[in-house]
Amino acid sequence: MQVAIDMGQSRTDGAAHMDLEELLATRLLVQGNSGSGKSHLLRRLLEQSAPWVQQCVVDPEGDFVTLADKFGHLVVDATRTEAELTRIAARVRQHRVSVVLNLEGLDVEQQMRAAAAFLGGMFDADRDYWYPVLVVVDEAQLFAPAAAGEVSDEARKLSLGAMTNLMCRGRKRGLAGVIATQRLAKLAKNVAAEASNFLMGRTFLDIDMARAADLLGMDRRQAEQFRDLARGHFVALGPAISRRPLPITIGAVETSARSTSPKLTPLPDAPADAADLIFTQDPKELTRPVVRRPPPPPPPSTNELLAQVARARAEREPEPTTLFPEIDEAEREETIRTVMAELMSDPDAGFRNTAQLYQDFLVRCRIRRVPGEPPALPAFKRLLAVARVAPDEETAASDGWQQALTLSETLTDDVQGVFLVLAQAALTGASCPSDATLARLYGTHSASRARRLLTWFEERGLIVLRTDFRGQRIAAFPDLGAETAPGDPAGPDILAPERGAAE
Repeated sequence: MQVAIDMGQSRTDGAAHMDLEELLATRLLVQGNSGSGKSHLLRRLLEQSAPWVQQCVVDPEGDFVTLADKFGHLVVDATRTEAELTRIAARVRQHRVSVVLNLEGLDVEQQMRAAAAFLGGMFDADRDYWYPVLVVVDEAQLFAPAAAGEVSDEARKLSLGAMTNLMCRGRKRGLAGVIATQRLAKLAKNVAAEASNFLMGRTFLDIDMARAADLLGMDRRQAEQFRDLARGHFVALGPAISRRPLPITIGAVETSARSTSPKLTPLPDAPADAADLIFTQDPKELTRPVVRRPPPPPPPSTNELLAQVARARAEREPEPTTLFPEIDEAEREETIRTVMAELMSDPDAGFRNTAQLYQDFLVRCRIRRVPGEPPALPAFKRLLAVARVAPDEETAASDGWQQALTLSETLTDDVQGVFLVLAQAALTGASCPSDATLARLYGTHSASRARRLLTWFEERGLIVLRTDFRGQRIAAFPDLGAETAPGDPAGPDILAPERGAAE
Protein backbone atom coordinates (compact mmCIF):
# COMPACT_ATOMS: atom_id res chain seq x y z
CA MET A 1 0.00 0.00 0.00
CA GLN A 2 1.41 3.36 -1.05
CA VAL A 3 0.83 6.25 1.36
CA ALA A 4 1.86 9.79 0.35
CA ILE A 5 2.70 12.03 3.29
CA ASP A 6 2.06 15.72 2.64
CA MET A 7 5.16 17.59 3.84
CA GLY A 8 4.27 21.02 2.40
CA GLN A 9 4.96 22.82 -0.86
CA SER A 10 7.78 22.54 -3.38
CA ARG A 11 8.95 25.39 -5.57
CA THR A 12 8.41 23.48 -8.82
CA ASP A 13 5.84 20.69 -8.47
CA GLY A 14 3.33 22.15 -6.04
CA ALA A 15 2.67 19.75 -3.16
CA ALA A 16 5.70 17.95 -1.71
CA HIS A 17 4.87 14.35 -0.85
CA MET A 18 6.91 11.68 0.88
CA ASP A 19 6.32 7.99 0.13
CA LEU A 20 5.84 6.47 3.58
CA GLU A 21 6.47 2.89 2.50
CA GLU A 22 9.71 3.91 0.77
CA LEU A 23 10.71 5.94 3.83
CA LEU A 24 10.32 2.88 6.06
CA ALA A 25 12.77 1.02 3.83
CA THR A 26 15.35 3.77 3.25
CA ARG A 27 15.44 5.98 6.41
CA LEU A 28 15.78 9.78 6.67
CA LEU A 29 18.39 12.30 7.83
CA VAL A 30 17.42 15.91 8.68
CA GLN A 31 20.11 18.55 9.17
CA GLY A 32 19.87 22.22 10.07
CA ASN A 33 21.21 24.78 12.52
CA SER A 34 19.24 25.71 15.61
CA GLY A 35 16.17 27.66 14.54
CA SER A 36 16.06 26.26 11.01
CA GLY A 37 12.81 24.35 11.63
CA LYS A 38 14.00 20.77 12.21
CA SER A 39 11.57 20.09 15.06
CA HIS A 40 8.75 21.64 13.03
CA LEU A 41 9.61 19.29 10.13
CA LEU A 42 9.66 16.24 12.42
CA ARG A 43 6.33 17.26 13.95
CA ARG A 44 4.78 17.64 10.47
CA LEU A 45 6.05 14.18 9.50
CA LEU A 46 4.77 12.61 12.72
CA GLU A 47 1.35 14.23 12.50
CA GLN A 48 0.81 13.29 8.86
CA SER A 49 1.94 9.68 9.30
CA ALA A 50 0.36 9.02 12.73
CA PRO A 51 -2.77 7.27 11.31
CA TRP A 52 -0.69 4.93 9.15
CA VAL A 53 2.30 3.68 11.14
CA GLN A 54 3.41 3.11 14.73
CA GLN A 55 5.79 5.81 15.98
CA CYS A 56 8.50 6.10 18.60
CA VAL A 57 10.01 9.52 19.35
CA VAL A 58 13.25 9.91 21.32
CA ASP A 59 12.73 13.42 22.70
CA PRO A 60 15.66 14.98 24.62
CA GLU A 61 13.85 18.29 25.32
CA GLY A 62 10.28 17.12 25.94
CA ASP A 63 8.96 19.04 22.90
CA PHE A 64 6.93 16.19 21.39
CA VAL A 65 4.90 15.15 24.44
CA THR A 66 2.05 17.32 23.11
CA LEU A 67 1.41 14.63 20.47
CA ALA A 68 -0.27 12.64 23.22
CA ASP A 69 -3.28 14.98 23.43
CA LYS A 70 -4.04 15.03 19.70
CA PHE A 71 -2.83 11.66 18.41
CA GLY A 72 -2.82 9.43 21.50
CA HIS A 73 0.92 8.89 21.88
CA LEU A 74 1.92 7.39 25.22
CA VAL A 75 4.54 9.46 27.06
CA VAL A 76 7.26 7.32 28.66
CA ASP A 77 9.18 9.21 31.33
CA ALA A 78 12.84 8.16 31.15
CA THR A 79 13.42 8.56 34.91
CA ARG A 80 13.40 4.78 35.28
CA THR A 81 16.01 2.08 35.44
CA GLU A 82 17.55 0.85 32.21
CA ALA A 83 16.03 -2.60 32.73
CA GLU A 84 12.54 -1.07 33.06
CA LEU A 85 13.00 0.95 29.87
CA THR A 86 14.13 -2.14 27.98
CA ARG A 87 11.07 -4.12 29.10
CA ILE A 88 8.73 -1.22 28.29
CA ALA A 89 10.21 -0.97 24.79
CA ALA A 90 9.57 -4.68 24.22
CA ARG A 91 5.93 -4.27 25.24
CA VAL A 92 5.64 -1.20 22.99
CA ARG A 93 6.55 -3.34 19.99
CA GLN A 94 4.31 -6.17 21.13
CA HIS A 95 1.19 -4.01 21.48
CA ARG A 96 2.05 -1.56 18.64
CA VAL A 97 1.57 1.60 20.70
CA SER A 98 3.03 4.92 19.56
CA VAL A 99 5.20 6.45 22.29
CA VAL A 100 7.31 9.49 23.13
CA LEU A 101 10.40 8.77 25.25
CA ASN A 102 10.70 11.97 27.31
CA LEU A 103 14.33 12.53 28.33
CA GLU A 104 13.77 16.03 29.72
CA GLY A 105 15.42 16.70 33.06
CA LEU A 106 18.25 14.15 32.65
CA ASP A 107 21.86 15.06 32.08
CA VAL A 108 23.53 14.07 28.82
CA GLU A 109 25.01 10.80 30.05
CA GLN A 110 21.72 9.69 31.60
CA GLN A 111 19.92 10.57 28.36
CA MET A 112 22.37 8.46 26.37
CA ARG A 113 21.95 5.47 28.67
CA ALA A 114 18.16 5.74 28.71
CA ALA A 115 17.93 6.07 24.93
CA ALA A 116 20.31 3.13 24.45
CA ALA A 117 18.23 0.94 26.77
CA PHE A 118 14.94 1.85 25.08
CA LEU A 119 16.24 1.47 21.52
CA GLY A 120 17.92 -1.78 22.50
CA GLY A 121 14.62 -3.13 23.82
CA MET A 122 12.88 -2.29 20.54
CA PHE A 123 15.72 -3.75 18.49
CA ASP A 124 15.79 -7.02 20.46
CA ALA A 125 12.03 -7.64 20.30
CA ASP A 126 10.83 -11.10 19.29
CA ARG A 127 10.53 -11.76 15.57
CA ASP A 128 6.76 -12.10 15.91
CA TYR A 129 6.54 -8.37 16.73
CA TRP A 130 8.67 -6.97 13.91
CA TYR A 131 5.96 -4.57 12.74
CA PRO A 132 6.92 -1.31 10.98
CA VAL A 133 7.85 1.48 13.40
CA LEU A 134 8.93 5.03 12.56
CA VAL A 135 11.70 5.81 15.08
CA VAL A 136 12.37 9.56 15.26
CA VAL A 137 15.48 10.73 17.14
CA ASP A 138 15.83 14.48 17.64
CA GLU A 139 19.28 15.95 18.35
CA ALA A 140 20.88 12.73 17.10
CA GLN A 141 24.40 14.12 17.57
CA LEU A 142 23.89 13.66 21.32
CA PHE A 143 23.29 9.92 20.95
CA ALA A 144 25.72 9.17 18.10
CA PRO A 145 28.64 11.59 18.58
CA ALA A 146 31.46 11.56 16.06
CA ALA A 147 34.06 11.97 18.81
CA ALA A 148 34.36 11.32 22.53
CA GLY A 149 33.10 14.12 24.74
CA GLU A 150 32.65 14.74 28.43
CA VAL A 151 30.54 11.61 29.00
CA SER A 152 32.03 8.26 29.96
CA ASP A 153 33.22 5.88 27.26
CA GLU A 154 30.75 3.25 28.44
CA ALA A 155 27.72 5.52 27.97
CA ARG A 156 28.98 6.71 24.58
CA LYS A 157 29.54 3.15 23.35
CA LEU A 158 26.10 2.02 24.53
CA SER A 159 24.33 4.93 22.85
CA LEU A 160 26.38 4.78 19.65
CA GLY A 161 25.83 1.03 19.41
CA ALA A 162 22.05 1.45 19.75
CA MET A 163 21.98 4.18 17.08
CA THR A 164 24.14 2.08 14.76
CA ASN A 165 21.80 -0.89 15.17
CA LEU A 166 18.81 1.35 14.43
CA MET A 167 20.24 2.80 11.23
CA CYS A 168 22.29 -0.17 9.95
CA ARG A 169 20.33 -3.26 11.01
CA GLY A 170 16.92 -1.94 11.97
CA ARG A 171 15.27 -2.21 8.56
CA LYS A 172 14.87 -6.01 8.69
CA ARG A 173 13.30 -5.64 12.13
CA GLY A 174 10.81 -3.06 10.90
CA LEU A 175 12.60 -0.09 12.50
CA ALA A 176 12.85 2.96 10.22
CA GLY A 177 15.23 5.56 11.62
CA VAL A 178 14.53 9.27 11.19
CA ILE A 179 17.36 11.27 12.75
CA ALA A 180 17.75 15.04 13.04
CA THR A 181 20.95 16.87 13.88
CA GLN A 182 22.18 20.43 14.13
CA ARG A 183 25.60 19.61 12.71
CA LEU A 184 26.59 16.78 10.41
CA ALA A 185 30.21 17.12 11.50
CA LYS A 186 29.23 16.11 15.06
CA LEU A 187 27.25 13.05 13.92
CA ALA A 188 28.98 9.68 13.58
CA LYS A 189 29.58 8.95 9.91
CA ASN A 190 28.53 5.30 10.05
CA VAL A 191 25.13 6.40 11.39
CA ALA A 192 24.58 9.23 8.90
CA ALA A 193 25.75 7.16 5.93
CA GLU A 194 22.91 4.63 6.28
CA ALA A 195 20.20 7.18 5.42
CA SER A 196 19.07 7.34 1.80
CA ASN A 197 16.70 10.34 2.16
CA PHE A 198 17.90 13.81 3.15
CA LEU A 199 16.29 17.09 4.15
CA MET A 200 18.96 19.77 4.48
CA GLY A 201 18.09 23.07 6.16
CA ARG A 202 19.94 26.27 6.90
CA THR A 203 23.57 25.91 7.92
CA PHE A 204 26.52 28.29 7.96
CA LEU A 205 29.71 26.36 8.75
CA ASP A 206 31.79 25.35 5.73
CA ILE A 207 32.38 21.79 6.97
CA ASP A 208 28.64 21.17 7.43
CA MET A 209 27.79 22.71 4.06
CA ALA A 210 30.44 20.56 2.38
CA ARG A 211 29.06 17.36 3.93
CA ALA A 212 25.49 18.34 3.06
CA ALA A 213 26.46 19.07 -0.55
CA ASP A 214 28.35 15.78 -0.73
CA LEU A 215 25.31 13.82 0.50
CA LEU A 216 23.05 15.58 -2.00
CA GLY A 217 25.49 15.16 -4.89
CA MET A 218 25.98 18.91 -5.30
CA ASP A 219 29.20 20.79 -5.98
CA ARG A 220 30.74 23.22 -3.52
CA ARG A 221 29.37 26.33 -5.28
CA GLN A 222 25.82 25.03 -4.99
CA ALA A 223 26.39 24.42 -1.28
CA GLU A 224 26.30 28.18 -0.69
CA GLN A 225 22.51 28.08 -0.99
CA PHE A 226 22.23 26.44 2.44
CA ARG A 227 23.20 29.76 4.02
CA ASP A 228 20.25 31.50 2.38
CA LEU A 229 17.50 29.05 3.37
CA ALA A 230 14.75 30.56 5.50
CA ARG A 231 13.20 28.93 8.55
CA GLY A 232 11.15 25.90 7.50
CA HIS A 233 12.78 25.69 4.05
CA PHE A 234 14.74 22.53 3.19
CA VAL A 235 16.40 20.89 0.21
CA ALA A 236 15.09 17.32 -0.19
CA LEU A 237 16.63 14.33 -1.93
CA GLY A 238 15.99 10.61 -1.80
CA PRO A 239 13.88 7.77 -3.20
CA ALA A 240 11.01 8.61 -0.83
CA ILE A 241 10.91 12.31 -1.84
CA SER A 242 12.66 13.24 -5.07
CA ARG A 243 15.35 11.81 -7.31
CA ARG A 244 16.83 15.29 -7.75
CA PRO A 245 17.51 18.00 -5.12
CA LEU A 246 14.13 19.63 -4.51
CA PRO A 247 13.60 22.81 -2.42
CA ILE A 248 10.48 22.46 -0.27
CA THR A 249 8.69 24.49 2.38
CA ILE A 250 7.33 22.54 5.34
CA GLY A 251 3.60 22.94 5.92
CA ALA A 252 1.72 23.88 9.09
CA VAL A 253 1.28 21.58 12.10
CA GLU A 254 -1.68 20.89 14.36
CA THR A 255 0.20 20.63 17.66
CA SER A 256 2.86 22.86 19.15
CA ALA A 257 5.87 22.38 21.34
CA ARG A 258 5.76 23.27 25.02
CA SER A 259 8.85 25.42 24.58
CA THR A 260 8.93 28.08 21.88
CA SER A 261 11.47 30.66 20.81
CA PRO A 262 11.40 33.79 23.02
CA LYS A 263 9.55 36.75 21.49
CA LEU A 264 10.46 40.39 21.94
CA THR A 265 8.06 42.15 24.31
CA PRO A 266 8.23 45.76 25.55
CA LEU A 267 9.79 46.31 28.97
CA PRO A 268 7.38 47.30 31.75
CA ASP A 269 7.45 50.81 33.14
CA ALA A 270 10.11 51.14 35.81
CA PRO A 271 8.42 51.25 39.23
CA ALA A 272 9.31 54.01 41.60
CA ASP A 273 10.30 51.57 44.34
CA ALA A 274 12.48 49.33 42.13
CA ALA A 275 15.19 49.17 44.81
CA ASP A 276 12.71 47.93 47.40
CA LEU A 277 11.38 45.27 45.00
CA ILE A 278 14.84 43.90 44.35
CA PHE A 279 16.54 44.13 47.74
CA THR A 280 13.60 43.41 50.05
CA GLN A 281 13.20 39.71 50.80
CA ASP A 282 9.82 38.09 50.21
CA PRO A 283 8.80 35.76 53.11
CA LYS A 284 7.72 33.12 50.58
CA GLU A 285 11.27 32.88 49.28
CA LEU A 286 12.35 31.22 52.52
CA THR A 287 10.16 28.20 51.73
CA ARG A 288 11.71 27.71 48.30
CA PRO A 289 15.12 26.04 48.29
CA VAL A 290 17.91 27.78 46.43
CA VAL A 291 19.22 25.43 43.77
CA ARG A 292 22.73 26.14 42.61
CA ARG A 293 24.67 24.07 40.19
CA PRO A 294 27.95 23.03 41.84
CA PRO A 295 31.08 24.34 40.16
CA PRO A 296 32.92 21.86 37.97
CA PRO A 297 35.74 20.03 39.75
CA PRO A 298 39.27 21.19 38.96
CA PRO A 299 41.09 19.10 36.35
CA PRO A 300 43.21 16.33 37.87
CA SER A 301 46.94 16.82 38.05
CA THR A 302 49.42 14.68 36.14
CA ASN A 303 50.30 12.71 39.28
CA GLU A 304 46.63 11.95 39.92
CA LEU A 305 46.17 10.75 36.35
CA LEU A 306 49.20 8.48 36.63
CA ALA A 307 47.90 7.11 39.93
CA GLN A 308 44.51 6.39 38.34
CA VAL A 309 46.16 4.54 35.47
CA ALA A 310 48.25 2.51 37.92
CA ARG A 311 45.19 1.57 39.96
CA ALA A 312 43.25 0.65 36.83
CA ARG A 313 46.00 -1.72 35.79
CA ALA A 314 46.29 -3.23 39.25
CA GLU A 315 42.60 -3.87 39.70
CA ARG A 316 41.41 -6.66 37.45
CA GLU A 317 37.94 -6.27 36.08
CA PRO A 318 35.46 -9.01 37.03
CA GLU A 319 35.06 -11.62 34.35
CA PRO A 320 31.79 -11.10 32.46
CA THR A 321 29.22 -13.84 32.61
CA THR A 322 28.45 -15.48 29.28
CA LEU A 323 25.66 -17.59 27.88
CA PHE A 324 28.17 -20.23 26.79
CA PRO A 325 29.10 -23.22 28.96
CA GLU A 326 32.11 -22.75 31.19
CA ILE A 327 35.37 -24.25 29.96
CA ASP A 328 36.82 -27.07 32.07
CA GLU A 329 40.28 -25.67 32.78
CA ALA A 330 41.70 -29.01 33.91
CA GLU A 331 40.58 -30.69 30.68
CA ARG A 332 41.90 -27.77 28.63
CA GLU A 333 45.33 -27.89 30.29
CA GLU A 334 45.53 -31.64 29.81
CA THR A 335 44.72 -31.26 26.11
CA ILE A 336 47.39 -28.56 25.75
CA ARG A 337 49.94 -30.84 27.43
CA THR A 338 49.02 -33.60 24.98
CA VAL A 339 49.49 -31.22 22.05
CA MET A 340 52.88 -30.13 23.38
CA ALA A 341 53.95 -33.79 23.76
CA GLU A 342 52.98 -34.46 20.14
CA LEU A 343 54.85 -31.36 19.04
CA MET A 344 58.04 -32.33 20.85
CA SER A 345 57.90 -35.92 19.55
CA ASP A 346 59.28 -34.60 16.26
CA PRO A 347 63.03 -35.29 16.30
CA ASP A 348 63.70 -32.02 14.46
CA ALA A 349 61.70 -29.92 16.93
CA GLY A 350 64.85 -28.95 18.78
CA PHE A 351 66.26 -27.30 15.67
CA ARG A 352 63.12 -25.36 14.64
CA ASN A 353 62.75 -21.77 15.78
CA THR A 354 60.07 -20.71 18.22
CA ALA A 355 57.89 -19.01 15.60
CA GLN A 356 57.67 -22.21 13.51
CA LEU A 357 56.88 -24.31 16.58
CA TYR A 358 54.19 -21.84 17.66
CA GLN A 359 52.45 -21.98 14.27
CA ASP A 360 52.52 -25.79 14.38
CA PHE A 361 51.14 -25.64 17.92
CA LEU A 362 48.19 -23.42 16.89
CA VAL A 363 47.31 -25.77 14.03
CA ARG A 364 47.35 -28.80 16.35
CA CYS A 365 45.16 -26.93 18.87
CA ARG A 366 42.57 -26.24 16.16
CA ILE A 367 42.66 -29.88 15.05
CA ARG A 368 42.04 -31.08 18.61
CA ARG A 369 39.42 -28.31 19.16
CA VAL A 370 41.06 -26.94 22.29
CA PRO A 371 38.38 -24.73 23.95
CA GLY A 372 39.02 -21.06 24.65
CA GLU A 373 41.76 -18.82 23.33
CA PRO A 374 45.09 -20.58 22.64
CA PRO A 375 48.07 -19.51 24.78
CA ALA A 376 49.84 -16.40 23.56
CA LEU A 377 53.44 -16.53 22.36
CA PRO A 378 55.05 -15.67 25.77
CA ALA A 379 52.99 -18.39 27.49
CA PHE A 380 53.83 -20.83 24.70
CA LYS A 381 57.56 -20.22 25.21
CA ARG A 382 57.14 -21.22 28.83
CA LEU A 383 55.17 -24.35 27.87
CA LEU A 384 57.88 -25.19 25.34
CA ALA A 385 60.64 -25.00 27.94
CA VAL A 386 58.77 -27.36 30.29
CA ALA A 387 57.71 -29.73 27.47
CA ARG A 388 61.31 -30.20 26.42
CA VAL A 389 61.97 -31.70 29.83
CA ALA A 390 58.75 -33.71 30.36
CA PRO A 391 59.50 -34.91 33.94
CA ASP A 392 57.65 -37.86 35.42
CA GLU A 393 54.75 -37.29 37.81
CA GLU A 394 56.81 -37.90 40.97
CA THR A 395 59.49 -35.43 39.92
CA ALA A 396 56.95 -32.86 38.75
CA ALA A 397 55.21 -32.95 42.15
CA SER A 398 58.42 -32.56 44.20
CA ASP A 399 59.39 -29.32 45.94
CA GLY A 400 62.75 -29.34 44.21
CA TRP A 401 61.14 -29.26 40.77
CA GLN A 402 58.85 -26.40 41.76
CA GLN A 403 61.90 -24.49 42.98
CA ALA A 404 63.66 -25.24 39.70
CA LEU A 405 60.68 -23.85 37.78
CA THR A 406 60.85 -20.68 39.89
CA LEU A 407 64.56 -20.29 39.19
CA SER A 408 64.01 -20.79 35.45
CA GLU A 409 61.57 -17.87 35.34
CA THR A 410 64.51 -15.52 35.94
CA LEU A 411 66.14 -16.69 32.70
CA THR A 412 65.41 -15.81 29.10
CA ASP A 413 63.08 -18.01 27.06
CA ASP A 414 65.80 -19.60 24.92
CA VAL A 415 67.80 -21.05 27.86
CA GLN A 416 65.00 -22.14 30.20
CA GLY A 417 64.73 -25.56 28.55
CA VAL A 418 68.46 -26.28 28.96
CA PHE A 419 68.38 -25.26 32.63
CA LEU A 420 65.34 -27.44 33.37
CA VAL A 421 66.92 -30.51 31.70
CA LEU A 422 69.99 -30.11 33.90
CA ALA A 423 67.79 -29.61 36.99
CA GLN A 424 65.75 -32.72 36.18
CA ALA A 425 68.92 -34.78 35.83
CA ALA A 426 70.10 -33.49 39.22
CA LEU A 427 66.79 -34.20 40.98
CA THR A 428 66.53 -37.73 39.53
CA GLY A 429 70.23 -38.58 39.88
CA ALA A 430 70.67 -39.08 36.13
CA SER A 431 73.90 -38.54 34.26
CA CYS A 432 74.87 -35.03 33.27
CA PRO A 433 73.68 -34.47 29.67
CA SER A 434 76.30 -34.37 26.94
CA ASP A 435 77.23 -31.30 24.93
CA ALA A 436 75.31 -32.67 21.93
CA THR A 437 72.14 -33.07 24.00
CA LEU A 438 72.40 -29.57 25.45
CA ALA A 439 73.11 -28.13 21.99
CA ARG A 440 69.93 -29.74 20.61
CA LEU A 441 67.90 -28.25 23.48
CA TYR A 442 69.49 -24.86 22.81
CA GLY A 443 68.47 -25.11 19.14
CA THR A 444 71.95 -25.43 17.65
CA HIS A 445 74.39 -28.07 16.35
CA SER A 446 77.42 -26.38 17.98
CA ALA A 447 78.77 -28.14 21.07
CA SER A 448 80.97 -25.16 21.93
CA ARG A 449 77.88 -22.93 22.27
CA ALA A 450 76.43 -25.48 24.72
CA ARG A 451 79.62 -25.37 26.80
CA ARG A 452 79.56 -21.55 26.83
CA LEU A 453 75.97 -21.71 28.08
CA LEU A 454 77.03 -23.94 30.99
CA THR A 455 79.74 -21.43 31.83
CA TRP A 456 77.12 -18.66 31.78
CA PHE A 457 74.94 -20.64 34.22
CA GLU A 458 77.94 -21.11 36.50
CA GLU A 459 78.83 -17.41 36.42
CA ARG A 460 75.29 -16.58 37.58
CA GLY A 461 75.63 -18.94 40.53
CA LEU A 462 72.94 -21.36 39.36
CA ILE A 463 75.18 -24.41 38.96
CA VAL A 464 78.66 -25.59 39.94
CA LEU A 465 80.55 -27.72 37.41
CA ARG A 466 83.32 -30.20 38.28
CA THR A 467 85.06 -33.12 36.61
CA ASP A 468 85.88 -36.49 38.23
CA PHE A 469 89.09 -38.46 37.73
CA ARG A 470 87.66 -40.16 34.60
CA GLY A 471 86.90 -36.84 32.89
CA GLN A 472 83.16 -37.16 33.50
CA ARG A 473 81.22 -33.92 34.09
CA ILE A 474 79.03 -33.32 37.17
CA ALA A 475 76.62 -30.38 37.55
CA ALA A 476 75.63 -29.45 41.12
CA PHE A 477 72.69 -27.13 41.99
CA PRO A 478 73.32 -25.28 45.30
CA ASP A 479 69.75 -23.95 45.49
CA LEU A 480 68.22 -27.40 44.96
CA GLY A 481 70.68 -29.36 47.09
CA ALA A 482 71.14 -31.92 44.29
CA GLU A 483 73.67 -32.82 41.62
CA THR A 484 73.77 -34.97 38.51
CA ALA A 485 75.59 -38.27 38.15
CA PRO A 486 78.85 -38.17 36.16
CA GLY A 487 78.27 -37.89 32.41
CA ASP A 488 80.52 -37.87 29.32
CA PRO A 489 80.60 -34.35 27.81
CA ALA A 490 81.55 -35.80 24.42
CA GLY A 491 78.80 -38.42 24.50
CA PRO A 492 76.01 -38.76 21.92
CA ASP A 493 72.69 -36.92 21.87
CA ILE A 494 70.60 -39.23 24.05
CA LEU A 495 67.31 -37.43 23.34
CA ALA A 496 67.26 -37.88 19.55
CA PRO A 497 66.93 -41.70 19.49
CA GLU A 498 64.19 -41.73 22.14
CA ARG A 499 62.05 -39.10 20.43
CA GLY A 500 62.65 -40.62 17.03
CA ALA A 501 61.48 -44.00 18.33
CA ALA A 502 58.46 -42.44 19.96
CA GLU A 503 57.47 -40.92 16.67
